[in-house]
Amino acid sequence: MTATNAKYGEMTSEINVTPMIDVLLVLLIIFMVIVPALPRGESALLPRPAQKFVAERNDAVVLEVSRLQDGGVSYRINQQDVARADLSAKLAGIYANRARRQMFIRGDDQLSFNQIAEVIDLGHAAGVDQIGLMTPEVQAAH
Repeated sequence: MTATNAKYGEMTSEINVTPMIDVLLVLLIIFMVIVPALPRGESALLPRPAQKFVAERNDAVVLEVSRLQDGGVSYRINQQDVARADLSAKLAGIYANRARRQMFIRGDDQLSFNQIAEVIDLGHAAGVDQIGLMTPEVQAAH
């Protein structure tokens, strides 16, 4: 790395980059040869999402919460009227032996969120794992 300057008799420092470039080129060639030979995983076909809405299945539970003319609230599970006092027991009975614990809530837009949140809490208490809210866009497509 150091060389003696013959003209003046003093030492000079210069980095010899030729060996480093040689090593770099050898590594580049090695990687170019190895990369195409690396094993690749099996190709797999991924499932496509269903085109139909999940609530169309026969085992889907849709809980409708509607506002009555007198300001009260009515509850319907799959088009069957249910009293507020019986709602918790009815949901517990439905989800007692189900493996898939999903429920969809269709709420009236005139209700407060607290009334919908109360129904969500009743669903969780009955053992429902997944609760979906049906928006007007989903209902229009359905």
